[in-house]
Amino acid sequence: MGILVYVESTKGSLKKASREAVSYGAALDSEVTAIALGSGHNQDELGSLGANGATKVLIDNDATYDNGDSNQLASSLNKAAEQLGANTIIFGTSPATSAVAARLSVKMGSTLVTNISDLPDTSSGFALKRGIFTGKAFETVEVSSEKKVLVVKKNAVDLKEDGSEASVENVSLVEGGVSFEHLGQELTAGDILLPEAEIVVSAGRGLKGPENWGMVEELAQVLGAATACSKPVSDMDWRPHHEHVGQTGIKVSPQLYIAIGISGAIQHLAGVNSSKYIVVINKDPEAPFFKEADYGIVGDAFEVVPQLINALKAAG
Repeated sequence: MGILVYVESTKGSLKKASREAVSYGAALDSEVTAIALGSGHNQDELGSLGANGATKVLIDNDATYDNGDSNQLASSLNKAAEQLGANTIIFGTSPATSAVAARLSVKMGSTLVTNISDLPDTSSGFALKRGIFTGKAFETVEVSSEKKVLVVKKNAVDLKEDGSEASVENVSLVEGGVSFEHLGQELTAGDILLPEAEIVVSAGRGLKGPENWGMVEELAQVLGAATACSKPVSDMDWRPHHEHVGQTGIKVSPQLYIAIGISGAIQHLAGVNSSKYIVVINKDPEAPFFKEADYGIVGDAFEVVPQLINALKAAG
């Protein structure tokens, strides 16, 4: 089959979504090549992708890629796929991969399938399950073409962690094309970025005002989590807009999503329903969010959250 997996890093650390994409590829084929493009990667860490199922890792650390030009990235990935004879290229879902995957599929003349939520059914072909309607429904896509570009959602496959160190090879794939002037970038504040967070602590209007957010931040600190909020909260400037999760905000897929004082409007659910586990804390037992929750606590957040913090601290 020939599997090539595109991997990304944040602040020099490989994204978990990329590791999961490598494990997804390893479930399809025993020979998986991972590829990293740009100067922001830790070359020593790339070898650890072997534990996730990669047999080899390619890196082109040319800073040309750092401006995020999706066309350049797609061109280099296409070149690498041709050199390796890879017919299936896999991406982990991230804000940056959608445009790259789309351009790559055109260059390859391949089928593109996004939002993949499970391993393919190969009993009678190659059928993929993908989320649609912001995760409210699923569809099955039959892929008949030999060449495929697959974009896999977080938590779609168990992370393989029992492989050996992969060999790392430097390559040069940059081709001439449209040039960009990189004017700079501004990173959002905080040590844990929402799209990468494994745990998210989020709150809504039930907290009654921005002055009460201290307990949310303390709970997040105890859990090593990122903080988030509902759209009304960011609209009222209680919290910065980059913390807004939902259909019109950031979509997250953490292992654990804790919603405090959020009713659970459909627009909010659209941004969080890919979370593996959802815990809801709300004093209204009829809050819609409870229907989507794995665990729920009916109670006043101002009483429940401090008790939860104390219990977590006591547990070490």
